[in-house]
Amino acid sequence: MTLIRALAATALLATAPVLSAPLVDATDPSEIVNLARGFGSANLDTDGEGDPMIIGRINGTKYAVYFYGCDDGRRCREIQFTAAWSGSDVTMSEINEWNVTTRYGKAYLDEDGDPNIEMTVNLYKGVSRENLEDTIDWWKLAMETFEENML
Repeated sequence: MTLIRALAATALLATAPVLSAPLVDATDPSEIVNLARGFGSANLDTDGEGDPMIIGRINGTKYAVYFYGCDDGRRCREIQFTAAWSGSDVTMSEINEWNVTTRYGKAYLDEDGDPNIEMTVNLYKGVSRENLEDTIDWWKLAMETFEENML
């Protein structure tokens, strides 16, 4: 009889809902700013379209986070990290090599010939706080690696 009760209790626990931590998505820019501040300075602003935008610095390097898929500046679906460096003579061949050998941080030369990197992150339906912190850490690593190897 005790074995039956134990099995029944185990079955009840297996069907109990699992409580999880709240997810972070692009509908709450202030939460993303707070996470970004764990890596350096970060302030919330608005871009020319009226969508949220974060301007920050990691290890002295300026970057921006743009919000996309927004509805009137709210309920955004994704973010894009971007950074640019001027006064560098990085070649298109070097940019192409970066893009072939690097997983995070797509690189390109802008209309002025300045090197840029960007990284888009889909936050639709949300991710865990730990996941987004790890993503920001990948962005930090991409910027550091780009500066060390390309500039």
